[in-house]
Amino acid sequence: MEQMNVARLMVKCLEEEGVKYVFGLPGEENIHFVNALHDSKKIRFILVRHEQGASFMADVYGRISGQAGVCASTLGPGAINLLLGVTDANTDSVPVVAFSAQVGINRIYKETHQYVDVVNLFKPVTKTAAMALTPESIPEMIRAAFDKAQAERPGAAFLAIPQDIENKPIPAGCAPVKLRPKHKSYPDATAILEAVNLLKTAKNPIMLIGYGAVRNHAETEIRELCNYLRIPTATTFMAKGVVSDREEHVLGTVGFMKHDYENFAFDKADVILAVGYELEEFAPATINPDADKKIIHINTFIQDIDACYSIDVSIEADIAESVKLLTDELKREKITCKKSDAAIKKLVADELNRFDHDQSMPVKPQKLMKVIRDCMKDDEIVIADTGAVKMWMARLYPTYEPNTCMVTNGLSTMSYALPGAIGAHFAKPGKRVLAVTGDGSFMMNSQEMETAVREKVPLKILIWEDKAYGLIKWKMDMDLKMHSEVDFTNPDFVKYAESFGARGYRIEKAEDLEPTIKKALDEEGVSLIVCPVDYSENVKLTDKLGELKMPN
Repeated sequence: MEQMNVARLMVKCLEEEGVKYVFGLPGEENIHFVNALHDSKKIRFILVRHEQGASFMADVYGRISGQAGVCASTLGPGAINLLLGVTDANTDSVPVVAFSAQVGINRIYKETHQYVDVVNLFKPVTKTAAMALTPESIPEMIRAAFDKAQAERPGAAFLAIPQDIENKPIPAGCAPVKLRPKHKSYPDATAILEAVNLLKTAKNPIMLIGYGAVRNHAETEIRELCNYLRIPTATTFMAKGVVSDREEHVLGTVGFMKHDYENFAFDKADVILAVGYELEEFAPATINPDADKKIIHINTFIQDIDACYSIDVSIEADIAESVKLLTDELKREKITCKKSDAAIKKLVADELNRFDHDQSMPVKPQKLMKVIRDCMKDDEIVIADTGAVKMWMARLYPTYEPNTCMVTNGLSTMSYALPGAIGAHFAKPGKRVLAVTGDGSFMMNSQEMETAVREKVPLKILIWEDKAYGLIKWKMDMDLKMHSEVDFTNPDFVKYAESFGARGYRIEKAEDLEPTIKKALDEEGVSLIVCPVDYSENVKLTDKLGELKMPN
């Protein structure tokens, strides 16, 4: 019987963790690991065209599935290419485990070809980063990486495997470590009563829902609480859909760079019930600039210190269980607030519907969003890339289920949507997925179209084309009243898509937009649509928000 080597033991450990996919790119130094994955009956290696694409695929896979997405690379340059998506996952509290090769221990101590201290490179941007130095350590180190990545507050973990360790034989009896049993953390009863008392005396309470609520699958309990309290409710960009935008008390999102419609509701609030909110989603000064509001904090962990997020009641436990007990206690004491903000709700709806019948070209962002919404079912997934497109989608795209309008918000990196949509497909193969991206972001990871074609992923891409880095142009025009060094040219996107074996469409008339999107969504294979967008609406929006006054 052939003795097992480290690479095959690594795969056995991943199988024990329930891993189904490893997104990555092989190199000379990890060929035994890739070969062992090829022989696995439980795990598929998804070959990508750039390690950054692999890390974004793992990022979105982990975000949707709740299990750690896994990505892998060779040493040095490959590992460095993984860094962006791994960092993005960590800042968004998404479970990801990343593996890279490393030069052999036999030459790590001296100046040597392709050596980079990858452990210290990844340490600042992961929950844990380590290098295996003995075959015996592999099972414990892999188990520890997944344990850290999938903790109550998830994040990224990194493990480097030296080249001369990868093919070493495993001593007899060395096997995967059993998974730890997981237990819910239950809220403190006193803290629940303190929250009830604070809500009882509140004159203008408001609810803020953050990404922790999505991650903890607490939407059922939160919706029950919202429907009972009936108070104005807003979400962060990443928590869109935890509560449905169809509900009259659900105002929309906060986190925009300017004082948005929903911020007016926070201006007059005296108590903020924050459920799953995390500081990296947006600065608390946005909603509590004078640090004078009472805050009830419900999450699985205590927040970092921020002068504008001074917590009065902290409930650190399983979010769904905490919200359920809070709702039960409110009902027992017959406390309900029943306040809404119809004026804000109307402003959001009016902006979304403003260009319903507009047939001008280029297409207005508001119309683009409305058409996308009309083409997608409630539970189908849209992934919006970073840029001006993210600001419009995160603010206005009506969302009815969690993780169906996804953005990256902790690191807010460009080029996330296209590879992320591939990761979303593997996490939810039965759902239609649309990547909505600007032309600047698209070109940064467009090579992953080949991955989608080869893997028969029904990837659909909608490019908002303005031939510029639109968000930077927007910021320059706001602050400097001019812009520079932001404009570029594009290839023929239709021919570019066709060169990968995909279909390509260009919108020449506004009335063609909806039928083209519907056609692309319904057809097999990879489809790309490019639609010119009228970003003159950007500065018009921020000018309007700067002048807007709401009645008390």
